[in-house]
Amino acid sequence: MLKNLTISADPVVIAKARAKAAAEHTTLNEVVRRFLADFAHAGRAADYDAVMASMDACRSGARFSRDDANAR
Repeated sequence: MLKNLTISADPVVIAKARAKAAAEHTTLNEVVRRFLADFAHAGRAADYDAVMASMDACRSGARFSRDDANAR
């Protein structure tokens, strides 16, 4: 269930934002929802990059053929 959020902003800014959203075939509500989701999850990409960078010790240093990679 979605919750309502009330914000205050300059009417000119709101009008320009609505026009831009319409030009992108979306709504201002959807733009704000995406912004909030991105804002709430900010840092996850950096966390992922840090984990991947720390895995350098796991590199084999060689390329494997398909048969080698699938050998049991």
